Amino acid sequence: MTLDLRGLVPAPVTPFTRDGAVDHDAIQRLGAWLGGIDGVKGLVVLGHAGEGTFLSQDEQAAVIESFVKSTDGRLPVIAGITLEGTAVAAEEAKRAVKAGAAAGLVYPSHGWLRFGYQKGAPQDRYRAIYEESGLPLILFQYPDATKATYDLQTLLDISAQPGVFAMKNGVRNMRRWDVEIPIIRRERPELQILTCHDEYLLHTMFDVDGALVGYGNIAPELLIELIKAGKAKDYPKARAIHDQLLPVTRNVYHRGSHMEGTVALKHALVARGILEHATVRSPLLPLAEGADVEIANAMRAAGIVR
Repeated sequence: MTLDLRGLVPAPVTPFTRDGAVDHDAIQRLGAWLGGIDGVKGLVVLGHAGEGTFLSQDEQAAVIESFVKSTDGRLPVIAGITLEGTAVAAEEAKRAVKAGAAAGLVYPSHGWLRFGYQKGAPQDRYRAIYEESGLPLILFQYPDATKATYDLQTLLDISAQPGVFAMKNGVRNMRRWDVEIPIIRRERPELQILTCHDEYLLHTMFDVDGALVGYGNIAPELLIELIKAGKAKDYPKARAIHDQLLPVTRNVYHRGSHMEGTVALKHALVARGILEHATVRSPLLPLAEGADVEIANAMRAAGIVR
């Protein structure tokens, strides 16, 4: 049975204790809170927002298990599959299945970011991971600015393969988005299309089935309303929600590096009372002094916290 992710799919952060260990008590609070919100359709763990590549294999499995426990089986927990080689990524997927993951979000091989990929290699990666693990897979479209972005034919090829049921699209090139999404819709009508444009939600919200975003950690209620407005083609409502969220968007995602958004997400969760502190793991670093106050003020300005 195909998972239904047509709605909001947050990508939760991984909380740490102050001394840097995975904080499973905090995972229970975060997962139970997100899992109890009507309109949240699943949780994607161990991605960029979840600092997944900064964890050991044992920690990764424990994080999956902990999020599964936190939701009492009410929601599917989807694991980031991030290892570079195809064979080791397939083994990673098998470990995710054993830990309780219901699906996998397959990252491109990281070497492709610098050097690009050979024709057919992405298709082979998805084929091998699915055949080895049986894990239903989400296609991950990287930004157009990277050499790991997939051209339209590669997207169509992967999305036609067994086991691939959804696409997380973060192409971040609106010319490509406007041309390619209607073609993918026409050619792959069963494919669930999810935006991951945390900083471009308004533009992409009218073409998708839902959103798979780190932003879902901190403003799930408003993002669910934004998705509904997009599906209803209600631009004034969607614009109003976008404008309400803009102080938060600027303080979380308009920073020097998109990776800083992960640290900012943790500060925003502190402002919401979900986390006690914003500890991250290297190579992430704390934000500049005063950033926590700026983020909390932005959350208040958006009406998310008082």
